[in-house]
Amino acid sequence: MKKAIALTMASVVALSLAGCSSKETTKATTAAATTAAPTTTQAETTEASKETEATKTESSGLIKVGIINNDPNESGYRTANDADLKAMFTKENGYDASFAYSLKNDEQIQAAQTFIQNEVDYLLLSAADTAGWDTVLQDAQAAGVKVILFDRTIDADPSLYEASIVSDMKKEGQTAVDWLASQNLTEYNVIHIQGVMGSAAQQGRSGALDTKANAESNWTIVKQQTAEWNAEKAQQIVQSVIDSGASFNVIYAENDDMAKGAVAALDAAGISHGVGKDVIVMGFDCNKWALEELLAKNWNYDGQCNPFQASYIDSIIKDLEAGKAPAEKTIIMEEKGFDASTITQDDVNKYGIG
Repeated sequence: MKKAIALTMASVVALSLAGCSSKETTKATTAAATTAAPTTTQAETTEASKETEATKTESSGLIKVGIINNDPNESGYRTANDADLKAMFTKENGYDASFAYSLKNDEQIQAAQTFIQNEVDYLLLSAADTAGWDTVLQDAQAAGVKVILFDRTIDADPSLYEASIVSDMKKEGQTAVDWLASQNLTEYNVIHIQGVMGSAAQQGRSGALDTKANAESNWTIVKQQTAEWNAEKAQQIVQSVIDSGASFNVIYAENDDMAKGAVAALDAAGISHGVGKDVIVMGFDCNKWALEELLAKNWNYDGQCNPFQASYIDSIIKDLEAGKAPAEKTIIMEEKGFDASTITQDDVNKYGIG
């Protein structure tokens, strides 16, 4: 009996020890698991997040678009252009749109590379400079990203983009220079205020004037300098010519804001300008306030540059999504020049930007 009792007690102790051991093992295993849990890498978490975002975009049915533009504060034209794009590329219209802005080509190229890495469906581009885009457009093509140019052309093989909706900047320049030549001045002494150098707008608007001045003995470029689309810089350029005592009778400014700056310098110096006055003033873009200056005969000429390209881009994207090639590879915006002697209030209301 004593032996039996002893055996029973030994069994109870053994079971008790086994239970403790099991509990300790469980605690150790749980602790180890808890310690090991955070070893999921940050990269895996980031990838999972990307996949979740991609799934959200796909499930929402939105078309992912990256839009690269110049600074909206550059000019009234650019503000209108940016507003037109933002009104079109909304979730309500079926788009998931991201925007990037710069007046510098290298910064725009970096933005394009980022959009490509983010796997946008379409890259919409208004290039700061015509050159330097081949590599990034090739990268886009390799990644299956479709590129559409707007506002400005670039020096790249047309096979690298789907379509371009642009202004004919060379025609804008030629129309303006032809108008100036039609004024039949005895001599043309021109202050030429240029936009951002290398941009399609600058090249087109400068090219026609350079060609004419080189061909005609009575055409002289008194001063030729970039004001980078900026009114204050344009004012400084004209003021420097006034201070030098050089004779001039034409201001050829490559956008309205620079023309405004030039006029501020003329006003400060008491120099008359406009129809029948000492200095002919020419601008581009057709801001409403600029056309009103023509109507008041304070300016002489304004060349139109149409900023409303968004509906054309939307139509092209819809065709591409349906598996159709765009009807036209290049769409040229309809534009004209306005003369202060013939412009009407209806013209200002219809064509004025802003």
